[in-house]
Amino acid sequence: MTQSKLEAKLHAFLTANHVMTKGSLSLVVQLTDIMAKKPAPWKSDDFLTKSGGQVAGLGGGNLKRILGKHGITRILTQEGGRTSRGNMGLMKEYVGFMNALNDQIEVDLSAVEEFWADRVGDYFRNQPFTLPADDAKTVAANLDELFGQARKRQSENRGTQYLGTILQHLVAAKLSLVLPEGVLEVHGASVADGPTERSGDFIVNDTVIHCTTAPGEPLIRKCEANLKAGARPVIITVFERVRTALDLAVDAGLAGRVEVWDLQQFLSTNIHELGHFEPASRRAKLMEIIDKYNEIVEDVETDPSLRIELEAK
Repeated sequence: MTQSKLEAKLHAFLTANHVMTKGSLSLVVQLTDIMAKKPAPWKSDDFLTKSGGQVAGLGGGNLKRILGKHGITRILTQEGGRTSRGNMGLMKEYVGFMNALNDQIEVDLSAVEEFWADRVGDYFRNQPFTLPADDAKTVAANLDELFGQARKRQSENRGTQYLGTILQHLVAAKLSLVLPEGVLEVHGASVADGPTERSGDFIVNDTVIHCTTAPGEPLIRKCEANLKAGARPVIITVFERVRTALDLAVDAGLAGRVEVWDLQQFLSTNIHELGHFEPASRRAKLMEIIDKYNEIVEDVETDPSLRIELEAK
């Protein structure tokens, strides 16, 4: 059986048994590891605890060890699927499936384990981001935690730009809520300015807004072109890059001519003012921005994992 045929069989099992949740993925990953230590054919009873009430060998530490071999360091579940309902039935289905598969050809369990580890990776990639709603912290601090999630996911998926995309669409969300309907044109974050003949990410009257997590000389040249065209350039970036953008503007002879704002304060100020500095209203305004952000993501992006959920109190 070729690798592609093995994966097709595993995908069929995944679909038929809905192996897409934390608990079910935890089970099949660990069960595959345990099977590698036992001779085939496997018996369901060999994977039960002495009481017969749970699948034996499941645990958070064991799961972490197995996923770590595949470069996955995030915690899928602390219990390792030990307490998940339905895992007993899934275990029996999986043992039967693996025995049938092994009757056709000697199964490469390391390849099977890698397949399930990849599905765990898919699970993490498809999860929405979470914006903490810790009232003991500032809005900016909660946003920093969100950005930390984006950076981590970005490091795990080379070539992706989660942070930049989130920044751009959060700016779009805020502007959409404060500007008259139809004023703001919103594009996908991967759409370059050039092909659409735009002079920046957003254009509002004579103001051109540039969103970036890494301001550099090409951006400053765009700002210079904006100024020559009679427009007012604004750079919105993350807090720790504000100084970089200001220094680049000075070096280019544009000191005092380019606005540089950090996203955290850009959003926080709006949330406090429109919420009249009241806790309940502040949360409501934050929720408005997140709802609008998710609406934009649905309209202009193809990756649903870019969605943001506001953490429950």
